[in-house]
Amino acid sequence: MIKNDTIIALATPSGVGAIAVIRLSGENAISIVDTFFKSVKKDKSLLNQKTHTIHLGHIVHNNIILDEVLVSVFKNPNSYTGENVVEISCHGSSFIQQEIIQLFLQNGCRMADNGEFTMRAFLNGKMDLSQAEAVADVIASNSAASHQMAIQQMRGGITNELKELRSKLLDFAALIELELDFSGEDVEFADRTQFKNLVTKITFVLKRLIDSFSFGNAMKNGIPVAIIGEPNVGKSTLLNALLNEEKAIVSDIAGTTRDAIEDEIIIEGVAFRFIDTAGIRETKDVVESIGIKKAYEKAENAQLIIFLIDARIEKKEKREKEITIIKERFPNKRLLVIANKVDLISAEEITTLQSEIENLIPLSAKNKTGIEELKNELTALVNIGALSNNETIVTNSRHFEALNNALKAITSVQQGIDLEISTDLFSIDIRECLRHLGAITGDYDVDKDILGHIFSNFCIGK
Repeated sequence: MIKNDTIIALATPSGVGAIAVIRLSGENAISIVDTFFKSVKKDKSLLNQKTHTIHLGHIVHNNIILDEVLVSVFKNPNSYTGENVVEISCHGSSFIQQEIIQLFLQNGCRMADNGEFTMRAFLNGKMDLSQAEAVADVIASNSAASHQMAIQQMRGGITNELKELRSKLLDFAALIELELDFSGEDVEFADRTQFKNLVTKITFVLKRLIDSFSFGNAMKNGIPVAIIGEPNVGKSTLLNALLNEEKAIVSDIAGTTRDAIEDEIIIEGVAFRFIDTAGIRETKDVVESIGIKKAYEKAENAQLIIFLIDARIEKKEKREKEITIIKERFPNKRLLVIANKVDLISAEEITTLQSEIENLIPLSAKNKTGIEELKNELTALVNIGALSNNETIVTNSRHFEALNNALKAITSVQQGIDLEISTDLFSIDIRECLRHLGAITGDYDVDKDILGHIFSNFCIGK
């Protein structure tokens, strides 16, 4: 991947479309294209054109016109990769795309690897590593929330959070290393009070970023919502009503759902991944028992739990017992209690239910009444305030691991300061913290295998 030759790839999805874009990057990108580009204006050479300009003409080979194209020229260092870049907008015929790509492959180009354009942008200092990773997240975003987080990261979110703190820690690290050179003279170059304050601040920021990962990862991949309850309470009907399609089998026979059924919808720009589970009850059926066990597992891994009860249950004690059992089993989960089948009871009975169960949502999944109220409640439970305030939210598992390692190192530094141990002992932890923070943005040496892994997950052409 790390080469200086000229690379080429299709930058738009493969297949037939109105327009396709072919991208080249490298020192010879402009001259290679110029060899086969004939402008509508005679004697116009791409080599003599200004950067960020577009030119109309034809790609010609052996006096045969392959296509009429628009050629965009970006000269280094003012391009996406920091190299000379050319983008050819041609007609979307698969045949035309391949003819043009093959022409340039035979005349000084090679096919780009996955993510190689963005990798070159990183290596040429056009973006740091966290921003480069965010490019893939922008491409993969499937909701307004995941898109907003990716854009914020691509604009340097986590970099801005850590840059100043890392710079100050680096300054202190240099002063402490200097103290080690004069260890026999008992001198202090680093102000210990300022150093303690910095360590405290770094610890606070790292903990906040680490805590944001659970929310950020859920927002990125879809917030898992488990729908649980007794058999025949209407879980599958509710899933179908939310999805507005017949996703799950609905039957009057208890225990129909024996495996978890999942699907995703976007509500107010946030992706929710709903999981319909097997009905929870005492059973001797081996297969159904496995389904019930899986239902509890899904609920344990979910961010939100919808607990469905039958609105027709007359005994208040039975309802309270069911809700208490679920709350005790999942004490740290956000819980929504829903009374289904309210179309089968009176308005007075609905009012009584709402007075007895706090924050109860009455609905009829069969008639699709109360579904909008449920959706509103779901979005209200999600903390989108951080998104609205453009706070940095960690969504990348590599960043999460590096932040945890940095926190361990800075915690050791804090303990060393508190115990007043020798400077040379906790200076190792300072360097370790700097290394992990630098690994996030690529400011520290990053293993080539890690780079290869990161960019191999990109699509070709990006």
